[in-house]
Amino acid sequence: MAGGPAPAFAPPTAPPLTGLAMAMGAFALALSNFVVVLDITIANVSVPHISGSLAVSPSQGTWVITSYAVAEAICVPLTGWLAARFGAVRVFILALMGFGLFSVLCGLSRSLEALIAFRVMQGLCGAPMMPMSQTLLLRVFPPQRAAAAMGLWAMTTVCAPIAGPILGGLISDNLSWHWIFFINVPIVILCATAASRLLTRYETPTVKRPIDYVGLALLVVWVGALQIMLDKGREEDWFSSTMICTLAIVAVIGFVAFLIWELTERNPIVDLSVFRHRGFTVALITQCLAYGAFFSIVVLTPLFLQTNLDYTATVAGQAMGFMGVLAVVMSPIVAQMTNKVDVRGLISFGVMWLAIMAVLRSDWVTDMGFFDIALPQFLQGFGMPFYFVGTTTLALGSVLPQETASAAGLSNFARTLSGAFATSLSTTMWDHETKYSHAELVSRFHPPADMLQQGLFGRVMLDNMVQTEAVTLATNTVFLGCAGIFIFAACFVWLAPKPKPRVAPGAPAKAKDASDIDLELAAAH
Repeated sequence: MAGGPAPAFAPPTAPPLTGLAMAMGAFALALSNFVVVLDITIANVSVPHISGSLAVSPSQGTWVITSYAVAEAICVPLTGWLAARFGAVRVFILALMGFGLFSVLCGLSRSLEALIAFRVMQGLCGAPMMPMSQTLLLRVFPPQRAAAAMGLWAMTTVCAPIAGPILGGLISDNLSWHWIFFINVPIVILCATAASRLLTRYETPTVKRPIDYVGLALLVVWVGALQIMLDKGREEDWFSSTMICTLAIVAVIGFVAFLIWELTERNPIVDLSVFRHRGFTVALITQCLAYGAFFSIVVLTPLFLQTNLDYTATVAGQAMGFMGVLAVVMSPIVAQMTNKVDVRGLISFGVMWLAIMAVLRSDWVTDMGFFDIALPQFLQGFGMPFYFVGTTTLALGSVLPQETASAAGLSNFARTLSGAFATSLSTTMWDHETKYSHAELVSRFHPPADMLQQGLFGRVMLDNMVQTEAVTLATNTVFLGCAGIFIFAACFVWLAPKPKPRVAPGAPAKAKDASDIDLELAAAH
């Protein structure tokens, strides 16, 4: 890259927080990240309520989800540039206040057009909060507690997608869909107050850099085209649609042009130089693979329970909620282990555990009970922190301190895209496998004579029975595919170099001898 890495963040002049102040600062940062991630999934189960209230079709109502995801995906990788240009704390607080403002406007919307416009703005404001909360946690925690900070951040990232559908369903059924946005307001006020009082001392220096308008335009084009293609592909029968083919071509051409421009631009809006660190690149790929498989399970399981087993949204959400129990318990424990154990081993163990849980789900049957469904969800929570905390620690620990904001932004951006890919691919595979299994069962099934004698009613009952079993078989097949992805990711992480203990920002660095410097230069190149 012609311009080199992003401007360095100077070590914080203020000492790390301690005691109650550290707890309040960490709580504000973690809760801010939680509410942003929560809003990715909280509207999913509310689409029927929204579309009915605004007198639009359910397919049009899904743009409430798409608009937020597109805006967030576009803005997340800009975090490093925004932090260097305006200051990390200032960006975080302004983004937090904007998120609260547009949450109110979303709740007050009386037309689909207004709601989509405000959701776009909400996504643009929420995007920098995820990586900025991650970066600021590393600055306000003492160096020896950096792993605990990452564990806290990862815990909110794990629990929020699970809590989203549960809260969305409860609020929409018992209050109204407007309150899925209004509940953000008190959280924003609390977090903004705490951040303004505790975090301003950790403001980073700013550097006036020209805006990379071409890079920004290319980013908007290829990410927007890709996200819309993924969201609408299943509805439009994928590449049999001219619109989907056009969006795919635009996304590919835009992505290639974006890479070429950003790698040659003196002041790129997205710092791609962090990929020169092998540890970061391997951690990012591992994170995307495992998160894609994990998110497929998170999306597919409630769909299967509600459409095939006739579970209500509330009961399906309760079954999914068991996933967060052990995740909350294990996150601080795993965070402490990262200081003592090779983090690659922790990641590999965690991802393999997720693979085992996926295999455990692959023998589900249509007459299983609630316990059979909830048990894998509960056990899966044990392995999730090993994966989330481990990949975050490995990724951010592999880059230079001044590259943390850019690395965090790219990491969150890649995870967002991998979730979008996973949702589209898993649901498409689910539909395809359902049709295949249905055809296979029909060819092999020999119905009782008395059912055939019931005429049309009997044939409808027979078709429903076959369809139910076909969906179950298709679900099991997708779970097995996810298990295969988990296993590959658990092995892939070992391509990363063995990480060294990282000195957090502001910590005194010990002197290095010539061999240490030579090793670092070799790793960098």
